[in-house]
Amino acid sequence: MWNPQQYLQFQQERDRPFFDLLAQVQGQPKTVADLGCGTGHLTAALAERWPGADVVGLDSSPEMLSKAAAYATKNLTFQQADLREWQPAAPLDMLFSNAALQWVGDHAQLIPRLAGLVAAGGTFAFQVPGNFDAPSHTLLAEVLARPRWHTLQAEARDKASLGAFGPAEYVALLAPLGFSVNAWETTYLHLLPRPANGGNAVLEWVKGTALRPVLAQLNDSDAAEFLAEYRAELARAYPAQAYGTPFPFRRVFVVAQRSGQP
Repeated sequence: MWNPQQYLQFQQERDRPFFDLLAQVQGQPKTVADLGCGTGHLTAALAERWPGADVVGLDSSPEMLSKAAAYATKNLTFQQADLREWQPAAPLDMLFSNAALQWVGDHAQLIPRLAGLVAAGGTFAFQVPGNFDAPSHTLLAEVLARPRWHTLQAEARDKASLGAFGPAEYVALLAPLGFSVNAWETTYLHLLPRPANGGNAVLEWVKGTALRPVLAQLNDSDAAEFLAEYRAELARAYPAQAYGTPFPFRRVFVVAQRSGQP
């Protein structure tokens, strides 16, 4: 279950890559889909960028979509959908996705399938985290491997496979399909402020993403014990400073335009 309030605790840091990606997108699409729209506030930014377009936000989470509904207008709608199976009625001018496709495995199949939903002359723009080998993930795996917690189920994702994809790998998937591809990576150095509850900033970040399926399996007492162990590891890997907690975060960006006239 997604918790919109927890996810948006670091909204400025989570939103910045969206706008960095959007800045590289050209054209005036008439049909736009936001894949993994979350709370919808960024989908609304797409509708503002292209006020003449029909924009749809897609997400699998009812909790996120309940928040997104507040942004709905005549030309901005939201739908619950599984991106592995979603199929629009006709090819679209713009597929946009910010920090969502990493939740779907097998990019060697997923990316070409989604690219096939783009109309001639259209654009497929997406951003995915590329930090699966960062301490925030590796330390979580180490704690989960301890005898006390080894029966817990972590995220059902092949992080090694996802981590192998960078700009070059996405270019290799899309260029042979007739796309001109602008791909790059950026490592942000977020300075996370101390949470209002006085806790660990990186732990609060991860609670909104990778920790969700773990905590869902624990009662309050066990969750507190697990978080204490993980918090201690994070505190050593990401020491807090007076000016904030430095949190490096690598992300991969792709803007691919399909050949042909729209």
